[in-house]
Amino acid sequence: MSNYIAIDIGGTQTRAAIFEQHSETPLLTQRISTLKQGEQPLDRLLDLIASIWEQSQPVCAIGVAAASPVDPYRGIIIAPPNIPGWINLPLQKHIQDRFHVPVALGNDANLAALAEWKFGSGKGHRNMIYITVSTGIGGGVILDNKLLLGERGLAGELGHITVLPDGPLCGCGQRGHIEAVASGPSIARWVEEELNKGKPSILPTGQHLTAKQIAAAATQGDELSLAAFHRAGTFLGRMFADYLHIFNPTAIVVGGGVSRSGSFFLEPLRAAMQSSVMSPQFLVNLTLTTAALGDEVCLLGALALAQSLANQ
Repeated sequence: MSNYIAIDIGGTQTRAAIFEQHSETPLLTQRISTLKQGEQPLDRLLDLIASIWEQSQPVCAIGVAAASPVDPYRGIIIAPPNIPGWINLPLQKHIQDRFHVPVALGNDANLAALAEWKFGSGKGHRNMIYITVSTGIGGGVILDNKLLLGERGLAGELGHITVLPDGPLCGCGQRGHIEAVASGPSIARWVEEELNKGKPSILPTGQHLTAKQIAAAATQGDELSLAAFHRAGTFLGRMFADYLHIFNPTAIVVGGGVSRSGSFFLEPLRAAMQSSVMSPQFLVNLTLTTAALGDEVCLLGALALAQSLANQ
């Protein structure tokens, strides 16, 4: 029986796991820091793969999820924000040259969508949208049981939709994207601005806040914190209505830390989505739910990618 290897490359940590052919539970998982002084990150990655490969068991494919724009057709890491030197890196070729098995590469948010569709909350849906709301906002789209990639593999940048023209500066350099309005840091920034204007709150002024702190205050009934999540949820709900118009899915799966903030975030999101659709037909049989796979989602997305590669 052949195994699969799944890799999740983050800016801080990289994980590798080996899975039996029909299992979603890894036989072995190893975790290392992505960067280490005096060592090349590519060498560290290749050695990590070697360390989990049980040579007595054949590996039929390797899937890689990377926190970076990628070209999945050519297996190239385009420009990861936190790994110096990995500009247009032919990662697929490097891994194949060393291990002599098929390798596939994908963006981590797209592969998280693939994982939730195959193993998680989107299972059983032909058409699904996955969106993660955390430090940033990203996601992926499943259409007719296939991951939407686009011409160069760059599709699915769901966090970079303009919702406030000339609004806050997004990390990508543009203004007014939903990521700059409804991500965790954006929620915190809005609360800090309101506190500086003198708005009452149980939260401290003059400090750097987090969405987690604001969620805790919201559970205590803090009006400013509740308003912050209502604002973010409303913007996201309107955007979700746009996604319904474009993709007509039967499931929207919301992941990321902000999605776990509770009903004071999800209820305004649902209400804004329902009130913004052009026709109630877009809501027929629609499931809006939270993600099921937690921190394992990108690793399982890499597994799903490896499985699809082996089955070609």
